[in-house]
Amino acid sequence: MPKEDVIRPTKKQRELLSYIEEFIAAKGYSPSYREIMTALNYNSVATVALHIDNLIKRGHLEKRDHSARSLEVVDPKTRAAVKTNVVRPEQEKWLVEKITYFFDQAEQGAKTPQAKIDELYVLIGSLRILGLEGAAQSFIARLSEIKKKAGE
Repeated sequence: MPKEDVIRPTKKQRELLSYIEEFIAAKGYSPSYREIMTALNYNSVATVALHIDNLIKRGHLEKRDHSARSLEVVDPKTRAAVKTNVVRPEQEKWLVEKITYFFDQAEQGAKTPQAKIDELYVLIGSLRILGLEGAAQSFIARLSEIKKKAGE
């Protein structure tokens, strides 16, 4: 989005953006619409959704994966210019939670198929590529146990 096309947020939208930024900084994930409604004294979740949709259209917010708690505040002026693999702490927390989910799923079954084990290897490799060696190491032991259980 070119700088001249940026539409500044309204006062209410700035308040909403500030709340979301502070929430993410404190907890590592974005607030739910209901939490936003309560914190900012809106009358309904629909009002929150309307503001969020407008902020997404204006380029001030993004939904990472169209799931709950995936809002991310962005600066529309620098949005296209950011090209880095540096992972912020809140992004690392989100990523580790997602990978933990996949490991939890694999550990629930009696025998994990080779295709799932291969996916887990890819996830660990992704952490390494992003420079999160400590996080990658924390999953290695779990992967070894899953492989042992699978009979490899």
